[in-house]
Amino acid sequence: GSNEQPSVVIRPNASHQSTKEKTVVVPPEVSRAWKAVKIAVIDKSRATENIYTVPIGGSSRITSSNLTISIEAFLPSFVMEGSIMTSSSNELKNPGVKVRISDNGSLIYMGWLFSNFPNTHAFMHPKFGFTLVEAVPVTK
Repeated sequence: GSNEQPSVVIRPNASHQSTKEKTVVVPPEVSRAWKAVKIAVIDKSRATENIYTVPIGGSSRITSSNLTISIEAFLPSFVMEGSIMTSSSNELKNPGVKVRISDNGSLIYMGWLFSNFPNTHAFMHPKFGFTLVEAVPVTK
């Protein structure tokens, strides 16, 4: 039909990753149940660890750095179905959080942190480490 939406063209030079952008689907019951996540930020040079509670959809500045971490989505039971990432339930079976980390306003990392697999897709930064600690439920 002529009323189909044009497919999104991925510019080859836009990113060094050739993977197509995956779609994140947050089920409504999931988005209603969780309000924030706790991210542990390890400062490797000082050997300190600070826990930041960052609202889902919000961001937090990392103390004594130019880094800002933004939380794009939280999936308590992360599953991948084709190119769609979603949550199979509201139970914390495989918690994953989609984050953006920027340094002085420029994006240095966009990806997932998993609490069960802290080193899977882990973002390697020379000074800082990031781990998903837990999710904060909406208090009824």
